[in-house]
Amino acid sequence: MFEMAQEMGLIAIAVRQTQGKGRGPNAWLSPVGCALSTVLVSIPLRSQLGQRIPFVQHLMSLAIVEAVRSIPEYQDINLRVKWPNDIYYSDLMKMGGVLVNSTLMGETFYILIGCGFNVTKNNPTICINDLVTEYNKQYNAALKPLQADYLIARVVTVLETLIHTFQDKGPNGVLPLYYKYWIHSQPDLLCFLFSGQQVCLGSAKGPKVSIVGLHDSGFLQVHQEGGEVVTVHPDSNSFDMLWKLMLWNLILPKRR
Repeated sequence: MFEMAQEMGLIAIAVRQTQGKGRGPNAWLSPVGCALSTVLVSIPLRSQLGQRIPFVQHLMSLAIVEAVRSIPEYQDINLRVKWPNDIYYSDLMKMGGVLVNSTLMGETFYILIGCGFNVTKNNPTICINDLVTEYNKQYNAALKPLQADYLIARVVTVLETLIHTFQDKGPNGVLPLYYKYWIHSQPDLLCFLFSGQQVCLGSAKGPKVSIVGLHDSGFLQVHQEGGEVVTVHPDSNSFDMLWKLMLWNLILPKRR
């Protein structure tokens, strides 16, 4: 990948994976019916995105949701993004995820963005076409089922647009769209308000915080009750906020 011209794109697409990887030591199940791909992008170190590399996973997650919801008549299919790298049906069920690996060579980040999301496989969980079918029943519509190859093409196109927008305008160029689909936002809120979703630190009885939004570097910000806004960093299956803690209702600790 280091020999590719930086202006050229490269993508690997699988119909099925046998050794899919998740975050940390987790395996990623990849049956037929999922859209599975790894995209190579190169980002100049001294660019807007190069100085905020954690945003890459957010851009890819956003690209997946926007790829579906920007199709005419599919804008109300309830796909959402969950920080830092998940695709959800509403706030109920995970349908996909993103895994990013980066290598810095000289003044360039070479980034492999792996993603998988369920398009047609409706067992044992739920897929995008289940949401389409349910929408048709609820609204007496006639939306057609979607195909994995079609959505992968749309995702790559949307991702390219998002990267260009970020490089031109920085985080503020993409955050309004991100918050539009953000699982943690209240329906009538878009960004950076302290009345966002409440979670507890450490356990269900831990101190309550409100999710505020994303830090300028792509990390999560939370507002402590009667206190200040603090930044929460991802760390495999937990978050690091001064000491190792998890955010209850956001992520559970890995059981070993």
